[in-house]
Amino acid sequence: MSDYLINPNVLNDDVAQDTIRGGFGRGLKVAGEANDNVVALCADLTESVQVHIFREAFPDRFIQTGIAEQNLVAVASGLALAGKIPFAASYAAFNPGRNWEQIKTTVAINDQPVKIVGGHAGIGVGPDGATHQMLEDIAIMRVLPNMVVVVPGDAIEAEKATRAIAENGKPSYIRLARVKTPIISTDQSPFEIGKAYILREGSDVSLMGTGVMTYQLLVAAKILAEQGINAEVVHVPTIKPLDNDTIVASAKRTGRVVTAEEAQITGGFGGAVAELLSEKLPTPLIRIGIQDRFGESGEPAELFDHFGLTGVHIAKKVADFINTSAQYHREY
Repeated sequence: MSDYLINPNVLNDDVAQDTIRGGFGRGLKVAGEANDNVVALCADLTESVQVHIFREAFPDRFIQTGIAEQNLVAVASGLALAGKIPFAASYAAFNPGRNWEQIKTTVAINDQPVKIVGGHAGIGVGPDGATHQMLEDIAIMRVLPNMVVVVPGDAIEAEKATRAIAENGKPSYIRLARVKTPIISTDQSPFEIGKAYILREGSDVSLMGTGVMTYQLLVAAKILAEQGINAEVVHVPTIKPLDNDTIVASAKRTGRVVTAEEAQITGGFGGAVAELLSEKLPTPLIRIGIQDRFGESGEPAELFDHFGLTGVHIAKKVADFINTSAQYHREY
């Protein structure tokens, strides 16, 4: 049985919700209290990405770079070289969207422990539209050598993940959603960089999600259970390093895999799982996410429905997948 402590009210209509960016802000403050070398930098979006919580607690350890994202990362890299643990924060559309080359050359190549914070990622940005809905960040960050990539599933996990990357001594990217999302975990739930977690055991299909999509998979699994389909739900908050053992073991148990992400499926989380399984355990797989297109303007709930990322939409796709795809067997 899974020993992951899931929020017992996660599938209730009144499930508690909070912003993942808020969890990050609280986690950054705790990290700063634990280590005087933790510093924060922001590109003129301090309250939007919740760095103001750290700034108010440690004003002498905060740097406002203004709207200059390339400089944001270059300064952070210099601080890391001097022994600091810098968190460089902005919208993901700009960080890493605008300054990826600086991240590569000043942070990743030199293996500096700079923490890249990408706020307002995904279609949940809503009315800001395609220019601000960063959907390619998982792909472009996981391709960088030395880079750790973390996508928390809720506010509680975001706080834990922030504290963890503050201590890991590695270049790291943490992806933060904008709007309030359901709390799927508890204060006692585990979080470790590089680990995936079984939230619900199953035998017919493995639903593997990252970020806010794990909640949608839990909803889908409940719907599928009513149809006699036993779905396993795997939460994967670390895209890189990927928990190969847990993912492969789940695929072996169920013989089918579905991935879900609020991002481009090309090169993203689904791509990472597909790469792994193609080498270790060829398995029937479908990837749910943004299908090679840009975002649109609208309310977050409207956009999740429009792009087919709700639990209801996912359940239908999974049922169709099961009806048309045989389970993996060793003769493949």
